[in-house]
Amino acid sequence: MSKYRNGRLNEEIKKYVSGIIQNKVKDPRISTLASVTRVDVTSDLSYAKVYISTFGDEKSKKETIDALKKSSGFIRSELGKVLKVRHIPQIVIELDQSLEYGMHIESLLKKIGEESKSED
Repeated sequence: MSKYRNGRLNEEIKKYVSGIIQNKVKDPRISTLASVTRVDVTSDLSYAKVYISTFGDEKSKKETIDALKKSSGFIRSELGKVLKVRHIPQIVIELDQSLEYGMHIESLLKKIGEESKSED
């Protein structure tokens, strides 16, 4: 499959999964601040890794991810209703920690900048 088609499929799945999570999954453990940040579909279309970003403490993040993992079959079946491909990939839910990582790097850079100013 071409890179271009794979990229389009990633974006389509991201859009549909986001809508399914927000409108159709009725699990109270899922945070309302959960959002799909990225989707990576394997080249053979067998798996789609869905990265979820959510705010809150570690306990609420874990509950949200666990609830979404349990509802991955439902998400896949709903995706099959709207996605026009022969094989609907298995949904693999992952916690996206890129926002936290970016904030951590930013705080380290800020700390280094403050230390360099105090040395001058």
